[in-house]
Amino acid sequence: MNSSALRVTPQRRAVLDVLSSSDHPTAAEVLERVQHQLPGVGAATVYRTLALLVEAGQAAMLRVHEGDAARYDRTVERHDHLVCTECRRVTDAQVSLDAHQLDQLAGQSSFVMTGYEVHIYGRCAKCAAASENPKE
Repeated sequence: MNSSALRVTPQRRAVLDVLSSSDHPTAAEVLERVQHQLPGVGAATVYRTLALLVEAGQAAMLRVHEGDAARYDRTVERHDHLVCTECRRVTDAQVSLDAHQLDQLAGQSSFVMTGYEVHIYGRCAKCAAASENPKE
């Protein structure tokens, strides 16, 4: 779907605003935040809007934890993510892989690469500090 084919409705604008000001919310989180802006908007409208925005290339859907709900990202250009395994926070990052190594990997595996995405798992600073200084 061509991004210009999407008409800008108040609901679509609200979803885009939430995605632009948030750090990778789930659909349920987008719904909650949109309902603060537009009381009465339904879940089906928000979920359908998210699917349309992804299809139109105006948002990206991420799956960073197996079994967790998908998350949405307003940044559609290639980028990577730091993923906290405790609080589940997802933060944008930029990881550069060596082009020569990628070419070698493609040659060794007879795999035609079209892109890559990196998710680095660990603990965010807040969770790391909390586990070092547990409340007693």
